[in-house]
Order: sequence, then C-alpha cells, then structure tokens
Amino acid sequence: MDKRVAQGCLCTGDSNLLSTNMKVILPDQDPKDIIFGPGTVGLFLNELGVNPLEVIVSRNGTLVPEQAVIGGEDEIRVIRIAHGG
Repeated sequence: MDKRVAQGCLCTGDSNLLSTNMKVILPDQDPKDIIFGPGTVGLFLNELGVNPLEVIVSRNGTLVPEQAVIGGEDEIRVIRIAHGG
C-alpha cells in the first residue's frame, strides 16, 4: 500500500482507494467534498497548503487539535483566526 494513503490521502476527484467524502468548509466559506483519511488535522492542513498557526479546525462541530485524526464522513470547518495588537 502507498505510504501516503496509510497516513492520509487528500483527493478532490474520484478515488478507488477511499469511498467516503469529508464535507469541508474552508476559510473563504467555500464548501467542498474532499476524500481524505484517515489522517491528522496537521497532515490535512499541510496537504491544503494552510499554515496551522493561522487557523482553528472543528470536526463535527467540536474544536480539535492538530494531532486529531479525521477522515471518512467527518464535517470539517477550517476557520481563519485574526490576531494582532
């Protein structure tokens, strides 16, 4: 098995490896169905090219850390945080 699939696989098209889509809402409020998992939030953000220090992530309505495992039919919301002084 491909090592990347074992850790998590981000696919936006059809995939024969995984059969369920995560519902993802990105910071720009753009909803997408993405095939991913299982894998960590950190890996997911890395695959999206999103800096984990700039966002918080919720899984099925609950905030989760970078080490949380996501995939399958989870509903993921990536929320950009604003900070400054």
